[in-house]
Amino acid sequence: MSPRMTTMLKKLSAGLTIKKILLILLGAMICSFGIHNIHQRTNITEGGVIGLMLFVEHWLNISPAYITPILDIACYLLAFKVLGGNFIIISLISTAFVSGFYKVWELFPFMLPDLSAHPLFAAILGGIFVGVGVGLIIRQGGSSGGDDALALVISHVTHWKLSRAYLFTDLTVLFLSLSYIPFGRIVFSLVTVTISSYLIDFMNDFEFKPKESKQTA
Repeated sequence: MSPRMTTMLKKLSAGLTIKKILLILLGAMICSFGIHNIHQRTNITEGGVIGLMLFVEHWLNISPAYITPILDIACYLLAFKVLGGNFIIISLISTAFVSGFYKVWELFPFMLPDLSAHPLFAAILGGIFVGVGVGLIIRQGGSSGGDDALALVISHVTHWKLSRAYLFTDLTVLFLSLSYIPFGRIVFSLVTVTISSYLIDFMNDFEFKPKESKQTA
């Protein structure tokens, strides 16, 4: 490997510590666990890239195997231009962890009770899993997929809070989804994306400030 290439890789991976990788791993585990055991099982749809993929699949009959990579690549190219190469490196690690954990969860029976009969509770609990998991990943400077990359770009360009950027993309896609999904089901999707959006924002902005010890005279 040439010295120039080595220097470029060091620059792109700057700040990528073991602690950061472990937190990304934890975030990927939490997020994928919630989606696999709650969202996929109870058929609560998502906004963002996932919802747009389902929308295109329904109306154009194009396989998700083709749609998802195209949408994710487009979002990452946009993010690379706006957020830089370090973001892409961390995001590639994050998405690899998320994909890996999906495979792990599929090896086992569902680990939570079937909440299909309780869609509101499923929407709330699912939103918490996604919000905490993705929030941990975003806090480390990466993203878990094209959805996060797009929201981060919108937030960076418009100076909106991250939660507002997420809600903008999610609500836009959910509005389009009304063309084939009953409103009664979309309501629960609105609940889950609202909770996850604000939790991601909270996780990203949260600062731990230890209490100052009282000084004795």
